Amino acid sequence: MREIKFYKTQSGKIPAKEFLDSLSSKHAQKVLWVLELVEQMKQVPVQYFKKLKSTDDLWEIRARVGSNSYRILGFLDNEEFVVLTNGFSKKSQITPKKEIELAEKRKADYLFQKGESS
Repeated sequence: MREIKFYKTQSGKIPAKEFLDSLSSKHAQKVLWVLELVEQMKQVPVQYFKKLKSTDDLWEIRARVGSNSYRILGFLDNEEFVVLTNGFSKKSQITPKKEIELAEKRKADYLFQKGESS
């Protein structure tokens, strides 16, 4: 079993949580359901949880509500935790490069804060 954790900036903001709070109740409920799957299932179906290629070990949590697609990026911390870094509404097939770069920057900051450098 994994535990979901949220990356916290040095100024105390929690970007992925702020993203969830910005969603309508119905849409947030679906995303939270997917987060529960990620926590509880040993093998999460790829339609909900997928490792991103050509990244610094980033994972994408995927939720769809009607025609809306939401993504939350994060990474595994010792296989026990999924640390969520940022979320966005996905408008195209390709995950935006700026979102990947932001997640990688936040992962590096998380590891720095934790006392590990990559």
